Amino acid sequence: MSRYGPRIAALARRAERERAAFDAAETGLDGDPSPARPTSPDDAVGYLRAGAGQAIWLYIEARTGGRLVPFSDAEFDALETAMNRWLECYTRCHGVALEAEFSVREAAELLLETRNIVDTAQLLTCVPARRARQQPTQ
Repeated sequence: MSRYGPRIAALARRAERERAAFDAAETGLDGDPSPARPTSPDDAVGYLRAGAGQAIWLYIEARTGGRLVPFSDAEFDALETAMNRWLECYTRCHGVALEAEFSVREAAELLLETRNIVDTAQLLTCVPARRARQQPTQ
């Protein structure tokens, strides 16, 4: 286990709890779909900042700074799965059901490029759809 193992395990547990709670709120206790969405697009950012962003940043932290920290296969899978669970919650806040299977490395590269977790999530998931830029009139 790497020195990041306990943090990865905590992120993975929290991601699974939050995804399960999201699913439970979405379907209701009796298993029937809930008439009202449990969250809105305004809530989506919370899943990114407190969840997916933390997972991606842990990966960046372990891969930069001069010394590459090796992850075990289980740690890497748990980190990537946690990030993807939060991205699924993010897209569901926007009314889109997505089975996320993104690479944490790809997400890390985007985060370093954009410097914004919301932009990173949008580029990965295409949710919400990007608006066409208006061309200036001449």
